[in-house]
Amino acid sequence: MPSQGFTLKKNKLIMATTSGITAYSVKTKTKNVPMVDPVIDIKSGRYIATGTDGAGNKMAAIMGKATAEEHIKNGNAKKGSGW
Repeated sequence: MPSQGFTLKKNKLIMATTSGITAYSVKTKTKNVPMVDPVIDIKSGRYIATGTDGAGNKMAAIMGKATAEEHIKNGNAKKGSGW
């Protein structure tokens, strides 16, 4: 059985993040900056979360299908185009 906070999918444990989507801010050069109101789009078969940081700087993060679906299921992000 998986531990609390993990999901078992196809014999792999996937960590469920409850804090939301984080990304690297190129402008401020800081890691793990939380996104404000992220939207996940599918472009060329890739799942891309776009949003802004607290200061209004645009950010993007690329993720896998399982992670994207988990964030949408938890309410951390909205579905964009391509779904």
